[in-house]
Amino acid sequence: MRQPSVIARRVAAASVSVVLAVGAAACAGPKDSDAGGSSDAKPQKGGTLTVLNSNPQSDFDPARLYTSGGGNVPSLVFRTLTTRNREDGAAGAKVVPDLATDLGKPSKNATVWTYTLKKGLTYEDGSPITSTDIKYGIERSFAAELSGGAPYLRDWLIGGADYQGPYKDKKGLDSIETPDARTVVFHLNKPEGEFPYLATQTQFTPVPKAKDTGTKYEEHPVSSGPYKVVKNENDGERLVLERNTHWSATTDEERKAYPDRIDVRSGLDSSVINQRLSAGQGADAAAVTTDTNLGPAELAKVSGDKKLAARVGTGHFGYTNYIAFNPKVKPFDNPKVRQAISYAVDRSSVINAAGGSSLAEPATTYLPDQKSFGYTAYDHFPAGASGNAQKAKELLKEAGYKNGLTVTLTHSNAKDFETSPEIATALQDALKKAGITVKLQGLEANDYSDTIHSAKKEPGFFLAHWGADWPSGGPFLAPIFDGRQIVKDGANFNTGFLDDKSVNDEIDSINKLTDLDAAAERWGALDKKIGEKALTVPLFHPVYKRLYGPDVKNIVISDWTGVLDISQVSVK
Repeated sequence: MRQPSVIARRVAAASVSVVLAVGAAACAGPKDSDAGGSSDAKPQKGGTLTVLNSNPQSDFDPARLYTSGGGNVPSLVFRTLTTRNREDGAAGAKVVPDLATDLGKPSKNATVWTYTLKKGLTYEDGSPITSTDIKYGIERSFAAELSGGAPYLRDWLIGGADYQGPYKDKKGLDSIETPDARTVVFHLNKPEGEFPYLATQTQFTPVPKAKDTGTKYEEHPVSSGPYKVVKNENDGERLVLERNTHWSATTDEERKAYPDRIDVRSGLDSSVINQRLSAGQGADAAAVTTDTNLGPAELAKVSGDKKLAARVGTGHFGYTNYIAFNPKVKPFDNPKVRQAISYAVDRSSVINAAGGSSLAEPATTYLPDQKSFGYTAYDHFPAGASGNAQKAKELLKEAGYKNGLTVTLTHSNAKDFETSPEIATALQDALKKAGITVKLQGLEANDYSDTIHSAKKEPGFFLAHWGADWPSGGPFLAPIFDGRQIVKDGANFNTGFLDDKSVNDEIDSINKLTDLDAAAERWGALDKKIGEKALTVPLFHPVYKRLYGPDVKNIVISDWTGVLDISQVSVK
């Protein structure tokens, strides 16, 4: 049996501020013609694009960034072996080659992956990008000084669990081979058919060893993309990018790089960002945000103005908000109690509490409603739109609670934590109709995260959410339901403590598949099987509504990120 994985990192507090701004996909974003762009105006090069964000683009080092999607800004500077397809909607949920000529050639059992670099790749100084740079870039991401990136490589690469990075271990990782300047070979300790997805992460960015300045590298990382860093103030509070004249569109089919300059200004209040984008004056006319949503009140105001409404981009991210149960805590050890709560939930009131149907879509499956995830429709405990209190009462009686029961629901007090206080209250009201008295326990954000992710402190009944690192069922289901990923001392995300051999074996079996469509179908079937256990109650999938300036054109919002792709936009 494998040791518990540390893969599951992208949840809780991080997923609120970053995942809502990043992500992986659901429904198609608006086309240029219906999103306020000019359908008959051909995108032109030139001008300055301004990015107004709440969260600083901190730790701008490919080793330290969690994904290449982080607001889309990193992928303007850092190219990787593969990348997301830069198209609207479902087409944008596909993985495509970037620095590599293809998605990689797997061995028969998907434990060895071989990549060939395209010809003519260069850095911002004109020097060639080589396979040894890819290897070195990955190796430095293991250094303790550069922590923060996704943990998959440590988990997947042979020898990765014990490797300390090139600053301490000069020998390097034997599991990454570079037989020539254009070939890089990865040796994995288990089959991983989704390795092409992993190769989109910024850890696969080439880094020339001679230019590595350790923790100071973020101040001026060497660009392999269409833009280079010319200014980085206050650890990403302001980041200015200008054209990398050595980047060639002939080697990069994904990034359009229309603007001459991109000015990223962060640490701004969300209301200020939306006010500036709404006014669209001066430099803000050519501005966008990649992490700030319109709230219910703001959306209502914008919807009443045709010109403003035409400047709202709609996106979906592979993300699910749900109720989690700890079956080690009574009465949630009784499946009938969990089923009763599943029937009692009023999703209409929950969605209203989350901002309304424009900002949230009801969910009865754990996997998001997208083909790339393997979405398979099911509703094992049909509650309808407003709950089935009668069925819930029947199940409670069968469970030995004919007079109802009292439970405690734990949630976060943070208002930006997906409005969980309001959602908790909506659930409290709904369950009362079924004879379930719900006491609310609100915790501050950090305390909440620490509590629900501790195997020792996890409550029996609480609000949770999960976002995937790429649009597939694997990073959605495995961290939450693979028994080998239960972490007793550390951050645990298998909240239901499920350790079912049939589930674990199916996860391993799907991971061997290199046919991503076939794998998706299997993930969907597994989701349906796990759903019968009532370890979670899916509530809703969020929808993202974001303004952009009147001079911003060529709007693309993919089902991978759910946000406007700044590698595609042009400005007047």
